[in-house]
Order: sequence, then C-alpha cells, then structure tokens
Amino acid sequence: MDAEKLFWELAAELHGGDPRIVEGTIMSSRCLRVGKEFLALVDYKGSGLVVKLPKSRVAELIEQGKGQSFAPAKKVFKEWLSVPKPDRRRWRALLKEGVTFVAKKE
Repeated sequence: MDAEKLFWELAAELHGGDPRIVEGTIMSSRCLRVGKEFLALVDYKGSGLVVKLPKSRVAELIEQGKGQSFAPAKKVFKEWLSVPKPDRRRWRALLKEGVTFVAKKE
C-alpha cells in the first residue's frame, strides 16, 4: 500500500476517535497534530511514517531495527522516528503511542 494513503486512512481512524487530533502543516507538508503539538507526518523525502515519541523509545526502536532516525537537513530529531515501510498494524500502534506522548506536552 502507498505510504501516504495508509497514513491518511489511519489519521481518519484516529481523528474519529479523538477530536484533539487535527491536520496541520510542518516543513511545507501536511501533518497530524494533537492540539498545537506535532504528532506525525508522512513520506518526507521517502521517510514513510514519521512519528513523535519519547527519545528513549525512539532509541529503543532504532536499536531493535524497527525504525530509523529522522534527520532532515542532516540534523537528527531525537524525538522523531521514521518507519519507511508501510505497515498498517505497526503504524497504527506507533501513532497511538505518539498521541499518548504528545498529549502530555500540550
């Protein structure tokens, strides 16, 4: 499945269950937010899902081979995980985990 199509299908599911989740923009692209906080974006330069999670969780997932660092313009964003390969179950779980994390910042 196409990464962008999957992302927006999952976004619709999340939004339907949580009115705090809204569409916004980041780096001139569409993204998801929880209120005013960034949550996720899709396929920024081939990155697949990019989701905001705690730094320790991002490091753990990278170490397990379940994601990659997100480093636009060669600067690593330590609270952002990139998962290039579309995977409905994994992406849904990561987005839900991201909502929990980001909602605490709001």
